[in-house]
Amino acid sequence: MQTVDDAGKKRPLWRLKVPPIGGHMVGWATTFTSSEVPTIMSDADPAFWFHRALETPSKRDFIEVDGARIAYATWGELGSPGVVLIHGSNAHMEWWRFTAPFLADRFRVAALDLSGNGDSDWRERYSGAGFAREVHAVCQAAGLGPNPYVIGHSFGGYVALETGHHYSADLGGIVFMDFTTAPPEEYLEWGLRVAREGVTPGRQLRVYADREVAIGRFRFIPEQPGVHPAVLRHLAEYGLKSVANGWTWKFDPGLFDYLEMGHDQRDKFAALQCRSALLLGEHSEDEGAFFAEHMAAITGGHLPAVTLPGTYHHMMFDDPMAVAMTLKMLLLEWHKQSHQASYDAHLARILANPEDSAP
Repeated sequence: MQTVDDAGKKRPLWRLKVPPIGGHMVGWATTFTSSEVPTIMSDADPAFWFHRALETPSKRDFIEVDGARIAYATWGELGSPGVVLIHGSNAHMEWWRFTAPFLADRFRVAALDLSGNGDSDWRERYSGAGFAREVHAVCQAAGLGPNPYVIGHSFGGYVALETGHHYSADLGGIVFMDFTTAPPEEYLEWGLRVAREGVTPGRQLRVYADREVAIGRFRFIPEQPGVHPAVLRHLAEYGLKSVANGWTWKFDPGLFDYLEMGHDQRDKFAALQCRSALLLGEHSEDEGAFFAEHMAAITGGHLPAVTLPGTYHHMMFDDPMAVAMTLKMLLLEWHKQSHQASYDAHLARILANPEDSAP
């Protein structure tokens, strides 16, 4: 996410030494004056997937996890293989609005607002284990069935890793989207901001007197071209809430104050007891995604990894059909592998009884 600073102060685009990963941070957004805001997006009518996704029904619900109310949405039929989608930092479940409907014909899909984001409650402090409990609880409440698949984008990839660390024996697999694990010697902590930077806990976000002005400030970090204004508006509208004197963003600016993401991410990845894969943006400038070669090396080159041509960090808005169909094919293959004996038995029956065409 996000925004332009009304005060006109210039702030640098965040780099790996400046937390956090995820590319949506107000506090580390590049700042523009109104005359400097890039005009890189077309105003043409949105593609078919935009309208079809918004027309596809989903159900909103809440579940309480560790004393916090967690919001989530579901698509698809109960009984289908389950998929949970995890957004990045300072984002929300609507990041998946243009992906989930195109998985829902074959999967039961859930997307959640992590605590501190969207319509979920804020916490005094956050932890990887706590986020993992939220994901696990949503999988159960949403009826995703046994061994659901977990897909995490950006900071959501870290949450997916934590979910795998705590629950991987119960998962069908994890897809890390533009998130990679660094070698411990190259890792730099993105959390623990109070201790590392001396930031003041309890900081408040900017309040905008006018909702349209706030919506106009919304943008991705890292910036990327080609995202339709209607998509940005949809994301911004869900990301705002009404407060005294105006409008402000829903996310908790203190989420990274005490969260320790940890230098042991590589080892947690290596210890996963479920399948894993990478989906990367070709032109991504998010440095949390820069260690794909390291992950390939430590897996002997066998880690499934796909780079989508022409896409950036927020690839689900560059080419949502490529994202959805890549995920769908991978997850269907993983599901087939999990039911290989049944698959083989059905084919063997056909060979034994060529005229038997019963399903």
